[in-house]
Amino acid sequence: MTDVSGEHVFRRGKQVGKAVYQNRALSREGLSERLFALLFSGLVYPQIWEDPDVDMEAMQLAEGHKVVTIASGGCNILAYLTRSPARVDAVDLNAAHIALNKMKLVAVRHLPSQADLFRFFGSAGIEHNSHAYDRFIAPHLDPSSRRYWESRNWRGKRRIATFDGNFYKTGLLGLFIAAGHRVAKLYGVDPATIMATRNQDEQRRFFDEKIAPVFERPMLRFVTSRKSSLFGLGIPPAQYDSLLTSGDGSMAGVLKARLEKLACDFPLENNYFAWQAFARRYPVPGEGALPAYLEQANYATIRGNVDRVGIHHANFTEFLAGKNAASTDRYVLLDAQDWMSDTQLNALWAEITRTAAPGARVIFRTAAEPSLLPGRLSPALLDQWTYEEAQSRDFTARDRSAIYGGFHLYVKKPQ
Repeated sequence: MTDVSGEHVFRRGKQVGKAVYQNRALSREGLSERLFALLFSGLVYPQIWEDPDVDMEAMQLAEGHKVVTIASGGCNILAYLTRSPARVDAVDLNAAHIALNKMKLVAVRHLPSQADLFRFFGSAGIEHNSHAYDRFIAPHLDPSSRRYWESRNWRGKRRIATFDGNFYKTGLLGLFIAAGHRVAKLYGVDPATIMATRNQDEQRRFFDEKIAPVFERPMLRFVTSRKSSLFGLGIPPAQYDSLLTSGDGSMAGVLKARLEKLACDFPLENNYFAWQAFARRYPVPGEGALPAYLEQANYATIRGNVDRVGIHHANFTEFLAGKNAASTDRYVLLDAQDWMSDTQLNALWAEITRTAAPGARVIFRTAAEPSLLPGRLSPALLDQWTYEEAQSRDFTARDRSAIYGGFHLYVKKPQ
């Protein structure tokens, strides 16, 4: 695995800024980009907000495949190991995500049992999790990641102590969801009560009668019209603009539609994303679906494959530039392309195309519904790939995370 130097961990925003900055620093747009980069340099996603089950089906992920993915919260990486790929290289610009991913891998290796792993990453209010870290994880963790988790906040508490409470209420995403709950309660709605519904008809009724009217409130519509209001979702200014192209043209309308899918399109017991959004926790075993890496049935396979993962604090394009031609089978871009200029997009796909093995597959998500590649990617690159449009629509509909406008699958054409 690639080590993360302490200099990288504390050089706040610099790596992210390279990916985000598209305007002059003193312009209104430039200031917004720099604020986002500063916020994004800390922990953003305590869990990934893309559905790994859809990922693996779209990729047709199997033994022997070599995967390059964006790391984010790391739930995806561990889920991919259930298919026993030959190699998973995970890259991320965010040093906090690097530290989280490295800790997850060490925890899988060295916590004594699956029950201990679930208590650490799947439960809330387990006060001895930080002691489990000290005894089983810290001795095997690289120095930079240890410094991250053992650093103290203004109250003198170590960062690792968040696992003694509810880790998923932390990070920008956790704080954003908490803010959403507070806003709803100001209007007399407790989103958590949707968990008492017994079927999808009742879920729909709750959404239509309780949640949907909140999005018509003038104050909420005003607040969400500001780009900074969505920084907690990890949405930079450029991606905010993409989001506005879907829905009714207002951000409140877009958010309402995405939350409607999360609340109504899947049985709650099958959607751990909805559990985190509404109940602020995962279901206990037997109560509902869990992330793949927390399921008892997957534990032995994931633990046996964990040494196949490499974590890299790197730019995706630059990482691919160091790989051999035709050496990679699967690529997972999450929604990173929504951040990119045309120049960055073409540089990325030049490296993807060069390193793609025969039959390689690329998956990604977009804030808006259509694929962003036509009209922006060089025809010389785009013509080497087949866009699986019908499959992409189907995967979009089945993505339980529900917050993206589109899921997209591209397959390398035969030479």
